[in-house]
Amino acid sequence: MKDTSANTDAKRAAGAAAAELVKSGMVVGLGTGSTVAWTIKRLGERVKEEGLDFLGIATSFQAENLAIESGISLTALNQHPILDLAIDGADQVDGDLFVIKGGGAAHTREKVVSCSAKRFVIVADESKYVKKLTWPVPVEVLPFALRLVERRLMELGGKPVLRQGVRKDGPVVTDNGNFVVDTDFGVIEDPKGLAARIDPIPGVVEHGIFDNLDELFLARAGGVERIRRKR
Repeated sequence: MKDTSANTDAKRAAGAAAAELVKSGMVVGLGTGSTVAWTIKRLGERVKEEGLDFLGIATSFQAENLAIESGISLTALNQHPILDLAIDGADQVDGDLFVIKGGGAAHTREKVVSCSAKRFVIVADESKYVKKLTWPVPVEVLPFALRLVERRLMELGGKPVLRQGVRKDGPVVTDNGNFVVDTDFGVIEDPKGLAARIDPIPGVVEHGIFDNLDELFLARAGGVERIRRKR
């Protein structure tokens, strides 16, 4: 989807709306992506304008840099293992609030942070919101186990492709020193079941299916819609 002016405005609105969830004294996970970037920028404005005093935990180098530029104080997960809130972006979200993440190859850290939080919120534009997940599932893999993992993913009906670097020769290497295998499963009818079948493959570090989303801030042309998980 082309990022038009209207779409940019919608993303900004969704990101800013999610930023209002943050209160002084909180520890907050800061995710990655074009929409959640507006959340981080708005949080920086609130730090300057309101004296908002919170600690952020960045899930990627990109998020860390933007948070520093925005004047947000950062901490480490080892220092604050329980977060009040995590805010992140997504590659795709379905009607039951299952999520695929990992377009930025940071999904392992993003999952650790989101699972460490009492509340997990995603901000996304409406192009990411679908009835059924179809996005290739990013799978972080130990390089030593690449061929085994590829074979097992094919046995599950997937079409694995080793993600290649841009402006570098060879595969993408994550912040954890691993490879990413983007695996196309077509329409994913049972995300939770697929996740359970990928999890035990030897050599898989983490996959990009998230089932712990609490609330979606969805950017539409007409405003921001908040969608909560049905309990």
